[in-house]
Amino acid sequence: MDESKDSATPQPEETSRSKLMPKALLEAKQKLKTRLLLWAALVGILTGGVGTLFQVAVGQVILGREHLIELVKDYAVLNWLVPTVLSAVMVYLAFLLMRNVAPETGGSGIPQIEGFLNGLFPIRWQIVLPVKFLGGLLALGSGMVLGREGPTIQMGGSIGKMVGSYFRVSGEQVKTLVAAGAGAGLASAFNAPLAGILFVSEEMRPNFEDRISSYRAVTLASVMATIVVGIFLGQGADIKITKFEVPPLESLLGFAILGICLGIIGYFFNLCLFRTLDWFSNLRGLPYVLTGLYVGAAIGFLSWLYPPITGGGDETIFWAFKNEASSYVLLSLFLFRFALTMFSYGCGAPGGIFAPMLALATTFSMGATQQVHDWFELPFLLPEPNAFAVAGMGALVAATVRAPLTAIVLTIEMTDNYLLILPLLVTCLTSTITAHALGGEPIYSVLLKRNLSRAQIKPPN
Repeated sequence: MDESKDSATPQPEETSRSKLMPKALLEAKQKLKTRLLLWAALVGILTGGVGTLFQVAVGQVILGREHLIELVKDYAVLNWLVPTVLSAVMVYLAFLLMRNVAPETGGSGIPQIEGFLNGLFPIRWQIVLPVKFLGGLLALGSGMVLGREGPTIQMGGSIGKMVGSYFRVSGEQVKTLVAAGAGAGLASAFNAPLAGILFVSEEMRPNFEDRISSYRAVTLASVMATIVVGIFLGQGADIKITKFEVPPLESLLGFAILGICLGIIGYFFNLCLFRTLDWFSNLRGLPYVLTGLYVGAAIGFLSWLYPPITGGGDETIFWAFKNEASSYVLLSLFLFRFALTMFSYGCGAPGGIFAPMLALATTFSMGATQQVHDWFELPFLLPEPNAFAVAGMGALVAATVRAPLTAIVLTIEMTDNYLLILPLLVTCLTSTITAHALGGEPIYSVLLKRNLSRAQIKPPN
């Protein structure tokens, strides 16, 4: 009996070992979480560095192109021929590089990152990083109506994959680092860390096993990327425009009406973009091979004819705020840039869509509110027409991407207009509801489905 009791009773050594096991496991998990944060910080630093280099390089290419155009402006034929040929060659080279080396670098690259997070696409970071950088540099530098955020997001996600591969982390940790790199890419493009975090949460919606640790990593990467950009390019708003005061509550009705209008525009924006993508994707033979050549030539010629209708959008926004243009000029500019955005992004060139949408929203909002102000003289509804341009930026992004919180925070961080948060909430929510009521789908969800269909991959339920 005594022997059976002794054998059934745990010995002191066994008891101590059983108590130590959970503690050791807890310490191991804590070390893993700490390492994940360190890896995420590294991803953020590298993404911020690459994003800064990309932004500076694009700026220098644009300045060099403008300087060359300035040298021949007094020559009758060369003044339009040089920008036309130069842009044609640049865009053709971008297409040549993209199609022959890394087709997945076409467009913004955001659907490709989302596809990886859903376990549907691989990320060939060794190829994507250089091709997206050079292709984006050539496309944006040529004057195409594209944004830098698409390339920085895809390059950030690729950097996350690179760091994960180097340290041989688990598949779940790689997913976290790729998401962290994507958030850091958006943060570095617009100097907007909170928007980078929200973009991952609201738009990409990855299924993390440990959500708290993963979003800590995303947050740290976005913060580190923003710090790196701030060190090299300076702190402050990415788009330095007027800082507006808090508008009166009765003006919120005007912001809601603007949101409805931009929700309708956002619906047709997505519809036209998908039709344009279909048209270009159905090209065969010589028209397909020479896509970059004639697209670039058209952009180059139009940049000589009237510069505000081309380019990513930042200069157009500054131009709209600095020049007292009439409502007809602003609305005409909106229509031209709308068509060129379809043309530039729809052809599949490497570049983003956010920046062009911000310029579209600015020109439409300023033009429409100025016209209504002149016709009806409703100061209680439209106390400051230009303030509606800021709200419009977020509203169009919210209507097309269907990520209202990201759009609100992105607009506030970009313009430093924190006092317009309530009008932004009203405008973005009404635009999102309007676009949804019309039956539109989020732009990146549709683009991901198109990529899956092209690759003959069954989409997730």
